[in-house]
Amino acid sequence: MAYKAVLFDAYGTLLDVDSAASQLAASGRFDSLASQWPELSSLWRNRQLSYSWLRSVSGHPVPFWQITCDALDYSLEVYGLDREPGLRDALLDLYRTLQAYPEAGSVLEMLKAAGVKTAVLSNGNHQMLEDAFSAAGLRQQIGALLSAEDADIFKPSPAVYQLGCDAFDASPDELLFVSANGWDIAGASQFGFATFWVNRAGLPTERLNGRPDRIGRTLDDVPHLVAPT
Repeated sequence: MAYKAVLFDAYGTLLDVDSAASQLAASGRFDSLASQWPELSSLWRNRQLSYSWLRSVSGHPVPFWQITCDALDYSLEVYGLDREPGLRDALLDLYRTLQAYPEAGSVLEMLKAAGVKTAVLSNGNHQMLEDAFSAAGLRQQIGALLSAEDADIFKPSPAVYQLGCDAFDASPDELLFVSANGWDIAGASQFGFATFWVNRAGLPTERLNGRPDRIGRTLDDVPHLVAPT
């Protein structure tokens, strides 16, 4: 099907949210991370999402970067790592420049070569997105970086998904939304987007309104789902 554009979630979809902790653990700089980094990274991500949702419903949004920092602070304290000199700053530095998933660059390049318009639609604030995609070498392959910062609320609020429609003067069903986050796919599907869930972990669908139109294990399926307008 020909869509007006393909919208990609950023964190967990194009950018590997575990890469900050895994890189730092592999560096050998902090012995404490060698065995704890998977649990730390998982809790960091869990709290990052939870705080974004809670701040949305309570009406107290802050930049996603602050939420990311707050979530890390909580997670470090849980694992007794909050007094490890330099650990917090090192993790945050790496989060600003997260690694992209291996297939992300080639998929975006294929879409660009085919004339398919693309954008990122993310909870990340503008500076986070610019830093991350520039560092990952993907900025030139993506047409726009759309941030929930402009809606003053976070996904899965319809106000954030509406940013994609506004950017491309499109109705929801004219856009394909791609995310690796099941809750995000549920929200986008309920909003009316056509959706593709990158289900890398083989998880069941979320028990929420809105189900994915298509499911795959990697981003490699995306170019086969779209055609240039």
